[in-house]
This record gives sequence, structure tokens and C-alpha cells, in this order.
Amino acid sequence: MTDVTDGVLHTLFRSDQGGHEQVVLCQDRATGLKAVIAIHSTALGPALGGTRFYPYASEEAAVADALNLARGMSYKNAMAGLDHGGGKAVIIGDPERIKTEELLLAYGRFVASLGGRYVTACDVGTYVADMDVVARACPWTTGRSPENGGAGDSSVLTAYGVFQGMRASAQHLWGDPTLRGRKVGVAGVGKVGHYLVGHLLEDGADVVITDVRPDAVRRVTDEHPEVTVAADTDALIRTEGLDIYAPCALGGALNDRSVPVLTATVVCGAANNQLAHPGVEKDLADRGILYAPDYVVNAGGVIQVADELHGFDFDRCKAKASKIFDTTLAIFARAKDDGIPPAAAADRIAEQRMAEARTPALLGEASQL
Repeated sequence: MTDVTDGVLHTLFRSDQGGHEQVVLCQDRATGLKAVIAIHSTALGPALGGTRFYPYASEEAAVADALNLARGMSYKNAMAGLDHGGGKAVIIGDPERIKTEELLLAYGRFVASLGGRYVTACDVGTYVADMDVVARACPWTTGRSPENGGAGDSSVLTAYGVFQGMRASAQHLWGDPTLRGRKVGVAGVGKVGHYLVGHLLEDGADVVITDVRPDAVRRVTDEHPEVTVAADTDALIRTEGLDIYAPCALGGALNDRSVPVLTATVVCGAANNQLAHPGVEKDLADRGILYAPDYVVNAGGVIQVADELHGFDFDRCKAKASKIFDTTLAIFARAKDDGIPPAAAADRIAEQRMAEARTPALLGEASQL
């Protein structure tokens, strides 16, 4: 057994980052499917979280990512006030090379075999059209197209929720919930980031962007020629006069290399698992950088797909996503009162909600003994 595998098993069974209820390894040789479905908690209801399709360096790395993402979804769903626990799935491989209709149907059958304990949706590497295919094999699928009874692209409300988190950060730090005149750097202008840029510009912010894909940058600059383009993320985070940094690509953006050179005074972005390891939140606080917890501000998408299960209504979802502003302010207040970083304050609030949900269930079980 490799050291990486030992690390995965340690996370699952013995670390504070574990505690997952179930991890399912899925394989369909006929289609080339290799997938991991991780269910962290069903305390609040069926686990809900997207499907990531990504060319991981190893199967062990895929399992580790699924575990981290599923745990994050438990906290995200709890803070969003949803009656859902946390889960996540990853499909191993390059979606540009191996994604087929047959593979997605095989994946849908594996999700369906869980009988509703896990509800899937889109994530990195999967799209609305993919969920339409998965839904043919699995009724517990959200993020489908409107033509197939779904809500469509959840990136729209994800970006809107991040924007609300930025407004709350501005209110907390500068006493005014506007980004007008603020310089905001957006790293990753794909599914979510390009919508976020639109909100920022409409509010009067000066926007700097970067992305590893030239076509993603070009799409934004064609639509918004007033934005500035940084060569890469390293250049972006060192931009002079940067007020807010918005990581909107993959996780781990806040780490031992980036935090010491970050010029922004606020971090608020759409990426999941932005903190590379426990302790980064303290490093940010020690530098006087306000961190809006990722799973709080990027919850607009999961609010949207959860609503799809009950008959989607966009206005209802947008109203709920607007409350991310109030939730973010409440976290900052709790952090100040408890003398802890905002990430720790958000964790405490989410853990309290999950614990309160478990207690009545446990009392019910005890009464039947």
C-alpha cells in the first residue's frame, strides 16, 4: 500500500477531516468509467453535490479529492440552510478524451444504485447536457436543462452568491456594500468567473482577470474590453492596489506560497477548498486579510440545484442566494465575538446545525429500544 493510500485511509477513518458515512468505488470496463462517490453526511437529508470529471494523477488522488469535496458540501449545504447532507463524485480521466454517452449512463446507474442517498449535479468537467444523459439512468440527478425538467446552468447563481459575499465583505471592512472603485482580481473566468466579472463591472469595480485557457480570457475581453488581463495567477495576486482576490478555478489557491505575497485585503471567490491545509486561515488573519469562507459564498449553485428537486423557480432561488450577504456578515460577526478566523466561525455554525439535526434522530432511535 502506497503512502498516498495510507493518507487517504487516515483521512477517512482517523482524522478530523474524515468521518464520511460511505465511499463507493465504481468501475465499468466496457465504457472505461472509473469513479468515486463519497457521502460525507446525511444528517440533514440526502447528500447533494456535483460530479467532477478530471484527469487525476492517480486513483488515490481522486479518492482524496472526493473525500475533501464531499466534506465541504456538508458544510456548504448546512450554511445554505438546505435540507441536504454533503456528497461528491469524481470521474477519473480527461473529459475531452473519454467522455461518452455510454460512460455517463454507466455512471448514472451507479448513482441510482444508492437509492437516493446521493443526488448528483454538475461540477468541473461536467455540464447541463451531461446531466441530461445521467438523468436517463438516474432519477436523483439535478442540474439538467429546462427542456428536461431542470434549472439549467447553476453557474449563474453561483456567481451571484459570490458577488453577495463580496458585498458583505466590503460592508464589514469598509462600511459600504459596494465594489465601486475597488480593484478585484478574478483567477479563473470559466463557468462561474465570467458571470462574476459581469456583476463586478456593473457595480463599478475595476477588474483584473487571468485564466490558463486563452479562449476563456478572450471570451471575457471580447465582451468586456475594459478589463485588465494578468499573465497568470502569480502575477494577479501580486497586482498593486488589489482590494479583493477571487479564486474561481480549482482548490488550494490559498497556500504557503500565495498568502505571503497576496496584495489583496479580501479573499472571496467561487473555488471549492481554497485553503490548501488547516492553518492557512490563521496565516490570512495574521496578515490582516479578510477571508469569506468559500463554501458559504459559492452556495448559490447548490441552492439552485436543490430547488430543482421541488419544481424550479428562479426568483425563489435568487432570493435565497441573496441571503448569502447576511450569512457572510453573520460569520464575520461570530468570528469577531469568538476571536477566531471566519473559516473557523463558519465551521462552528455548520457543525452546530448538523449536530442539532442528528440529536432528534438519535432520540427517536433510543425511544424505540
